[in-house]
Amino acid sequence: MKPSASIAAKKIVADLRAAGEQIVDLTIGEPDIPTPAHIIEGALQAMGAGETHYTPSAGEPALRQAIAETLQREKGLACSAEQIVVGCGAKQLIYETFAATLDPGDEVVIPAPYWVSYPDIVTLHGGSPVIIPCGQDTGFKLTPAQLEAAVTPRTRWLVLNSPNNPTGAVYSRRELEGLAEVLRRHPHIWVMTDEIYEHLCYEDIRALSMVEVAPDLFDRALIINGMSKAYAMTGWRIGYAAGPRPLIDVIVKMIGQSTTCASSVGQAAAVVALTGDQRCVSEAAAMYRARRDRMLEILSDVPGLELNVPAGAFYLYVGIAAFIGARTPAGKRIATDLDFSLYLLEEAKVAVLDGGAYGLSPYLRLSFAAAPDAVEAGSKAIAAACGALVVQKEVVHG
Repeated sequence: MKPSASIAAKKIVADLRAAGEQIVDLTIGEPDIPTPAHIIEGALQAMGAGETHYTPSAGEPALRQAIAETLQREKGLACSAEQIVVGCGAKQLIYETFAATLDPGDEVVIPAPYWVSYPDIVTLHGGSPVIIPCGQDTGFKLTPAQLEAAVTPRTRWLVLNSPNNPTGAVYSRRELEGLAEVLRRHPHIWVMTDEIYEHLCYEDIRALSMVEVAPDLFDRALIINGMSKAYAMTGWRIGYAAGPRPLIDVIVKMIGQSTTCASSVGQAAAVVALTGDQRCVSEAAAMYRARRDRMLEILSDVPGLELNVPAGAFYLYVGIAAFIGARTPAGKRIATDLDFSLYLLEEAKVAVLDGGAYGLSPYLRLSFAAAPDAVEAGSKAIAAACGALVVQKEVVHG
């Protein structure tokens, strides 16, 4: 199992800054803004009222009910509070799900680019990640034909992440319907839908859930979501999952033997977030869209960069194939996207993540969740660094 690339990048940036380096950090996978004030106030009130003890392992009843009502209101999904489990972030629930359901050799279909932790969590629990490259020709999205070709008798799960980290791709209703048809032909496959970025969408679109499009699949589906991205609550560590009662009950049992429960104060804050004023979410989405547009504007003038406009999340996944084989001003050859990211860190003092960490190269992931001045300075530094490269493709003589 490899360390998380995003967590490792965060440590590198912290170490460089501690050593006195001025680094522009475009690796961040969390909002740079504080948790909205009304949510913090709700947490303070809960603490003052003594809500500082263990909760049920499944989560506080009030929060589970609020989540069920949110799913009904936003997705039209008839889901009871008993079909909800609350965890210490969405990542814990993904971990517990695979721990509960995978036998050695079970296969999990994971479209690439993917969030860095999916394959390693699968491997840790004895499963086999089946990575399906999904390039720009399909909008970085899995097609029904690709899914059909990947299915075997050992296929246990399909993982879908929409909006996607790292590409920002959002599956349309028609695309989800096509995948649902394949799943109906293979009733032994479950689908995990990671919807953590669902409220951060642009271009007036909405990220649909597979179970909205195909409610008949809900008896073998698990929705993963949480408070981190839309409500700027990464440090509160509150995620949730919704699915069939038998699976939820097993996850609850596992939480009871691991973390016992999620933070009581975090859960109280989550109730306020879900039931309170939602303007903070739409305002955050508008803010990220403005930062996205500014980053695209600066980088669009750089010859060789392949820009893909993200429909959701807060990342650009930038193609750099034109720079593979280039030479840096110091004479070093750029052989991979990791080399390119190290060049940016060393020469431009900008930290980004390489596409190899997400299963599809040669790309770079640039986060526009950073502050506006970081987006501005980092984008301009990347543009200058690209201009300093000597692009010369090697000629192979036959």
